[in-house]
Amino acid sequence: MTRGHYFRVRKIIFLGLVLIFTLSASGVWETHRANAQPSGQEEGEPIKVKVGAYVLNVGRLDTATGSYTIDFYLSFSCDQPCSPGLFEFSNGRATSIDKSVDEPTEKFYRIQAALNTSLDLADYPFDRHKLIIKLEDKEQTSQTQAYEVSLADSGLDPAVDVVGWAIDGWSASVDDHYYEPYGTSFSQYSFAIEIHRSRLAAVLKSFLPALVIVFVGMLALVLSPDKIIPRLTLTTGSFTSAVLFHLNLTSSIPPVGYLTFADRFMIFNYVTLAMVLASTLMALYYVDKKRPEAAQRVHHAALAAVPLVWLMLHALNFLLL
Repeated sequence: MTRGHYFRVRKIIFLGLVLIFTLSASGVWETHRANAQPSGQEEGEPIKVKVGAYVLNVGRLDTATGSYTIDFYLSFSCDQPCSPGLFEFSNGRATSIDKSVDEPTEKFYRIQAALNTSLDLADYPFDRHKLIIKLEDKEQTSQTQAYEVSLADSGLDPAVDVVGWAIDGWSASVDDHYYEPYGTSFSQYSFAIEIHRSRLAAVLKSFLPALVIVFVGMLALVLSPDKIIPRLTLTTGSFTSAVLFHLNLTSSIPPVGYLTFADRFMIFNYVTLAMVLASTLMALYYVDKKRPEAAQRVHHAALAAVPLVWLMLHALNFLLL
């Protein structure tokens, strides 16, 4: 065998060994990756965590601040070992957390939390709200851990009562909460209790006194124009009572930057009482001028127009509800 032929054989053998080593190493690596990858989860997929909230008690809703307390059970379940215990509430803070189950694939807590929500009071006192529990993981982003709603573990205890409100039901959902400054999103679980004020209670406590006030003020319209003093007394007294009642009616809600249903209701009452007062002063003017016929025309026009305008304004208000 010549020297050249000998070196070619060595080169072929060397390349063959390199190829065999490369293929073997690749097979070992793929086997290692397959063994390291959790069962049932493909590479790059987040861990699925089912979340359930079962509410035991709801504290009083403070409409001035939008704050409330909720006592509830919180459960996490996974199809593989997971660590969802590092959670926090996006709309408040937990005042106590008691863990009763701590298994590799299941966690169970009883939590009392002080929470708050943004209240839309445009329809006050016929307003509806949602008392929400929002939670996210402190460390795991939506790329590594994703919440799912567990309907079987969620709900409201039959004994749950929100003082002063009627409960319509509950709902649960999961969304991605994106934090723009950090370029990161977290899976966010939300449990909402839907409530509304009793319409009967709203009418009896909020509007019946106001209706009495405005009706007393409009009684001035049935008095003849020469009864000036009684007419002025009824109208000005009703005006003062309406203003004081309005202040008391809105004292339990924050000073919002828009008109509520109650505000519009009282403003329309002010307009009505102002029309009664204006007609009384016009009748007084014609009586002083010794023009009783003109005073009677003002009297009859106001008696027909003021109640009609009052009804039209409040019909418009209810249409805006």
